[in-house]
Amino acid sequence: MNLASIQAAENKLLLNTYERNPYLFVSGKGVYLRDENGIHYLDLLSGIGVSALGYGHPAVEQAIAHQSSRLLHTSNLFFHEGTANLALRLTEISGMDRVFFCNSGTEAWEAALKLARAHAEKARENGKRIGTKFLAMEHSFHGRTMGSVATTHKEKYRLPFAPVMPGVEFVRFNDVADLRAKFTEDVCGICIEPIQGEGGIHLVSKAFFATARELCSSTGALLLADEIQSGLGRTGKWFAYQHYGIQPDVTTLAKPIANGIPMGAMLCTESAASAFTPGMHGTTFGGGPLACAVAITVIDTMQRENVLANIEEVGGFFKSELEGLKAKHECVTDVRGMGLMLGLELNSADLAKRIAAQMMERRIIINRTSETVLRFLPPYILERKHVETAISALDELLKANTEFAGAAPAGEELHG
Repeated sequence: MNLASIQAAENKLLLNTYERNPYLFVSGKGVYLRDENGIHYLDLLSGIGVSALGYGHPAVEQAIAHQSSRLLHTSNLFFHEGTANLALRLTEISGMDRVFFCNSGTEAWEAALKLARAHAEKARENGKRIGTKFLAMEHSFHGRTMGSVATTHKEKYRLPFAPVMPGVEFVRFNDVADLRAKFTEDVCGICIEPIQGEGGIHLVSKAFFATARELCSSTGALLLADEIQSGLGRTGKWFAYQHYGIQPDVTTLAKPIANGIPMGAMLCTESAASAFTPGMHGTTFGGGPLACAVAITVIDTMQRENVLANIEEVGGFFKSELEGLKAKHECVTDVRGMGLMLGLELNSADLAKRIAAQMMERRIIINRTSETVLRFLPPYILERKHVETAISALDELLKANTEFAGAAPAGEELHG
C-alpha cells in the first residue's frame, strides 16, 4: 500500500484523533527515517522522545529477536526473568526503592495519583490530617486518561470530558508564593514536571522545586515528579530531578525506556509503596518479558557506551547553536531546555507552524508545541554534524521567512 491508499483507509476506518503529516515511513537507521520512496529524513523528534538509541540499533534488535523467540507474555500472575532485573537497574539509577510496570506514560501517572490517594488514606488511618487534593501546575501535561487529564492544565484537553476527576487545583508555575498559599493539609500530592514538555520546554526553578519538597515533607503529602518526557537520560542525567539535588517520593517514566516497545513505569520510595497491597492496582501487559528485555538492553547500552556524556556534550553544543540563532534573528524570543530536550521559541504561532513544515520539506523532523515553540527531542546518539545540518536549515528558513514577512503589505496576515 502507498501513502494515498493508507490515508484513504485511515480516513474511513480510524477514529479522528490525529492530524497526521502526509509522509509514510517504512524503515530507519541511526538518526534517520526512510520513506516509501527511499528518501532519508534526519529525525530530531525520535517519535516524540521515544527512540532513545535511534533506529535499527543492533543491541535492541538482538534483544527483541532473542526474547521474542522465547517468551512474549505470561501475565503478572507468574514470575519471569526480566522484572526484577529491570527494577534493580531503575532503582539504582533513580534513588527510588520500588517499581510498578505498566504500558504507557499516562498509565504510570494514573498509578502515581492512585498511590498518593492511597498513601493519604493510610496516613489518615494512622491519625494524620491529610486530604485527597492535588496541586498541579499551570501549563502542565500529564496524559490523556481521566486522572492524568484532570491534572493537565490546558482546557482543550479537559473540557471535552468534563467533569474530570475532582480535587485538583492549579498553581502558577514557578510561583513560590502561589504554591505556599494553595498548599494545605488537604493536599495529598504536588504534581511537577521538572521540565514541562508539552507546555513549551519550561524548567522548574530550584526555589520552586525545593519549596514543593519542603511542603510535602511537612505534612506527609507526596511529591510526584513526571519524568515521562524528561527521564531516562534525556537531560544528560538519568532523571531531570537529579540536576536539582531534590528527591521526589514518586516519579514516572515511559517514552524512551524501551526504545519504541510500549512500556511505562512508576518508581517510588519504600514509604510511599507501602500504601499499595495486592489487588489494589494492576495491569495485564505491564512489565511483560519483551518490554523488560528491551528496557534492560537500553539501560545497559547507555551505560556501556557512555551515552549520558554524549547527551550532555551534543546537547550543550545544540543549545549553544540555538542561542546563536536567537542572537541573529529577532523572531527568536527564547531558547530553553537541557541535554537533548530543547525548545526554540518564536514570536508567532504562524511562523513556528510554517518553520516546522518547511523543516519537514527539508527532510528534517521537528515539531511545534505550545503553539510558538519548536521542540527538539532527538535520539541520544545524535552527533554534532547532525546538529550543524539542522542549525544551517533553521538559519536559512528563519532568514527567508523574516524577509518574506517584512516584504508583506502592512496589515496583511501571513499563513503557512
